[in-house]
Amino acid sequence: MKRVYAFNFILLCLFTAVSAASPVKGLLERVSPGSSGKFIIEQVASASDFFELDQKGEKVVIRGNNPVSIATGINWYLKYHAGVHLSWNNMSAQLPAVLPAVPHKERHETASTFRYDFNYCTFSYTMAFWDWKRWEKEIDWMALHGINLSLALVGADAVWRNVLFKLGYSKEEANEFIAGPGFQAWWLMNNLEGWGGPNTDSWYESRIALQKKILKRMHEYGIQPILPGYSGMLPHNAREKLGVNVTDPGTWNGYNRPAFLQPTDERFQEIAELYYKEMNRLFGKADYYSMDPFHEGGKVAGVDLDAAGQAIWKAMKKNNPNATWVIQAWGANPRPQMIKNIPKGDLIVLDLYSESRPQWGDPESTWYRKNGFDGHQWLYCMLLNYGGNVGLHGKMQHVIDEYYKAAESPFGNSLKGVGITMEGTENNPVMYELLCELPWRPARFSKDEWLKGYVSARYGKFSPRLWEAWVLLGNSIYNCPARSTQQGTHESVFCARPSLKVYQVSSWSEMSDYYNPLEVIRAASMFVEEADRFKGNNNFEYDLIDVVRQAVAEKGRLIYKVVRAAYEARDPKLLKQASDRFLELLLAQDRLLATRPEFKVGSWIEQARSLGHTGAEKDWLEWNARVQITTWGNRHAANEGGLRDYAHREWNGLLKDFYYLRWKTWLDRLSQLPDEDPAASIDYYGLEEAWTLQHNTYPSAQEGDCVETAKIIFGKLN
Repeated sequence: MKRVYAFNFILLCLFTAVSAASPVKGLLERVSPGSSGKFIIEQVASASDFFELDQKGEKVVIRGNNPVSIATGINWYLKYHAGVHLSWNNMSAQLPAVLPAVPHKERHETASTFRYDFNYCTFSYTMAFWDWKRWEKEIDWMALHGINLSLALVGADAVWRNVLFKLGYSKEEANEFIAGPGFQAWWLMNNLEGWGGPNTDSWYESRIALQKKILKRMHEYGIQPILPGYSGMLPHNAREKLGVNVTDPGTWNGYNRPAFLQPTDERFQEIAELYYKEMNRLFGKADYYSMDPFHEGGKVAGVDLDAAGQAIWKAMKKNNPNATWVIQAWGANPRPQMIKNIPKGDLIVLDLYSESRPQWGDPESTWYRKNGFDGHQWLYCMLLNYGGNVGLHGKMQHVIDEYYKAAESPFGNSLKGVGITMEGTENNPVMYELLCELPWRPARFSKDEWLKGYVSARYGKFSPRLWEAWVLLGNSIYNCPARSTQQGTHESVFCARPSLKVYQVSSWSEMSDYYNPLEVIRAASMFVEEADRFKGNNNFEYDLIDVVRQAVAEKGRLIYKVVRAAYEARDPKLLKQASDRFLELLLAQDRLLATRPEFKVGSWIEQARSLGHTGAEKDWLEWNARVQITTWGNRHAANEGGLRDYAHREWNGLLKDFYYLRWKTWLDRLSQLPDEDPAASIDYYGLEEAWTLQHNTYPSAQEGDCVETAKIIFGKLN
């Protein structure tokens, strides 16, 4: 009998090793072909997530309790032992024949049950046009950074289309409700209907196929997907079409909002069941569902919020008794009355903006909740980026300190992990690297010391000069005041609609001058100094272009002030000189950003067009891509709604053909020294819409040498 037990134990260990090695081996081979044989992967049972780095002969041992923990250990080893930093701009590496040895066993463990990824908006502002090749890299990035819980919205439009068919809606009516690819986040958050559509049949089919691949890979890693659940959403005309009791949805920036089906309506559970059956049929059941009713101004008048919470929860639990509801804390949501009677353990609250407007119970917050989330589980999340805007920004030390403050507070018992909840991604990698490491570091630490390790990891070797540059950035542009509620980066003036009162670009940015722009320019000079030494290093060249880009934007803002002063002084000569200088800098920025595909509008448009099967479908997808990053909406939504430039991007191609046209038009009229600001007489939307309707080609490949171009452009700042 003992031999049988021993044999079974050996089989169990073998199965565990194989199950862990399979997704991890694939990851290693994608990162560096042929590298998986240089590692020994061991999966060991544990009550909490952990990873260990060890050594056996010439092979590095990565040990952990599941594939995500093991992948996190691989990333830690690569960063802090091999000097290899895998990032959005660089997800591959050439590892040495013999890996650097681990000098002594190193163990990291975390009490964080969940490490969460994504915001609804990320699926539109960044991922609207991703194919499987790009998604595969992202899921690898997630595993490497410890993510084990992730929003998974792809294909929700196909679920809804089929549900609407079963409710008696025609194909045309369904497409009037479902938003297009560039705007589905706001449709799913109950803000608008139909904008960006109608979607094609092939679009829906491709989304189903893509989501199945995404979910398969997530399950292989053990990353728990969060599927969109049913929250009571229906088309705004549901009362007339279905005869159900819905609230008057009103409008959002001029767009019809979806209706909210009253929880007391006898058809609520019926429609919810119909929805979940279709979701299950296409994608299977999930253990986590995301529902966010009443998002951003959704009307609650006349709604029994307790009954609403119970109806949403019961429908979810009927579909899967083991399911947990995941909800975003944003503004007044989640309404305390809606979640008060949800059983503890059945709800996870994402404190979406913990770094600036925490709701977990911090009395210093402008969104203070005395009772936090009333004992429900919650995650400390960093939003950081709004609209996918490009720019350096963060609260580096504050993010660190607030995490440990929250963990040590009376609300720490219900704190179950961290989340990155950016509206747009693929930028500002240093802040996401920092946030993802928090769960694996047991005590507070200094950002300056952490940056020393970051420099060595990111660039493959330590540079005192680059560390000095990063510390300077960490104490200036990455040191946004704790109380600031600024929505993301300090926006580039080049991207603003011109006027004599330009400050922020998007309508709600709440920007403030919290740092000295000359310090950013000085940090950029240090990067330029080190450029020859690190030439060819992918991560360095990305950062070089990004930091110099920020410096050029800072200089542009300073020159804009000269333009305004010259106009007010009625000095035509100075106005001409300052205007020419401003436009020169804007075009120099365009040339600088042409050297990296990450900063090119051509990359964004190419992604969109590549998903189309016909010329007409490609044009429609390109229109979605162009509109989202410029006007965002129709004339009313852009101007009166304030949505224009919300998702502005300081990108090559967009600077030269879109932002330059606006500034040149305004500066030409300003040069006549009119009594009033000429901005009022310019139809900016007319200029902007014309660009969204074009189909001229923008290159996506690198143009020019990064290092040499950065040197030339930076030299122009003096």
